[in-house]
Amino acid sequence: MKLHVELGKNSYPIYIENGLLKHAPDYILEVFSGKKIMIISDDNVYPLYGEELKSTLSAQYECCSLILPHGESTKSFQSLPDIYTALLNAKLSRSDLIIALGGGVMGDLAGFAASSYLRGVKFIQIPTSLLAQVDSSVGGKVAVDLPQGKNLVGAFYQPSLVLIDPTVLSTLPKRFIHDGMGEIIKAGCIKDSSLFSSLVSHRSFEDLEQKLPEIIHRCVDIKRAVVENDQFDLGERILLNFGHTLAHTIEQYFHYERESHGEAVAVGMYQITRLSEKQGLTAPGTSERILEALNIYGLPHACGLPLSDLTETITLDKKNLGGKLNIVLLHSIGDSYVYPASVDFFIESNENLIV
Repeated sequence: MKLHVELGKNSYPIYIENGLLKHAPDYILEVFSGKKIMIISDDNVYPLYGEELKSTLSAQYECCSLILPHGESTKSFQSLPDIYTALLNAKLSRSDLIIALGGGVMGDLAGFAASSYLRGVKFIQIPTSLLAQVDSSVGGKVAVDLPQGKNLVGAFYQPSLVLIDPTVLSTLPKRFIHDGMGEIIKAGCIKDSSLFSSLVSHRSFEDLEQKLPEIIHRCVDIKRAVVENDQFDLGERILLNFGHTLAHTIEQYFHYERESHGEAVAVGMYQITRLSEKQGLTAPGTSERILEALNIYGLPHACGLPLSDLTETITLDKKNLGGKLNIVLLHSIGDSYVYPASVDFFIESNENLIV
């Protein structure tokens, strides 16, 4: 299956196919005619797929690799000097290529390094987590974290190619399958009620697994359409942040050590919809439908905190947005909209609410 992101000179293809990783050089040849490739991966993913990828590419290119520690803490400003040093030692030029092989951390980090090294070199995304396959590898957002928060230094820098091989998910820990399902459910919530209905018609991930390439294709296609309309996140693209206002505060509250991103998004989607239903902004029963989907795919719907404990972080977000909180809500499943609010949306008559 092939999709094409139409962004003028920044356009690129996305391929989704079981077993595609074994044929990566065939696809890379379509977009890259240089000599050198640097594969940037982590110490979990590289032993599984990196050596094989490097070996197949070495028949046509001069290949080298950089293996970094796995985990969110690697996606920091402090990792960049090591990456730039490795790129310089390999003598990568502006006509060469970086491949990000891994989950969202590697995609964001290697993509940001590619955007800034020599003022920009080509890069390719080969996502190996479900969350990265359906979300973060597409759209060109690359970033590193600062101690004050996630993705505070970044760029819009589109890849030259995205290669998605669903078979690599067989080695993914079960928790991170659930993590990716949070973003898949989100896609159905904001843009596609039929996708959502398909998800709840299955009883587990194992039951859904046979249809995974088609599910990934649909999620990527939803994101493709949104990104084409709003490449630089000035309008419609904010809909992709459904559940994220609360999710980011939950992640930050627990110092990114408890809920994974997809788990926090799951909690955020359910709880914000519960709040919006109470205020008459969402059709009654919508949060119960979301809860059904979360239960099927083993995702949490609560974090056990009083909502008031999270409002300080939400207020910081409010300041960052110039005094306004643009919250993504649902009219109903598949029909999302942006609701301009203040922090009162979260605290008005909900001071003792446990989320």
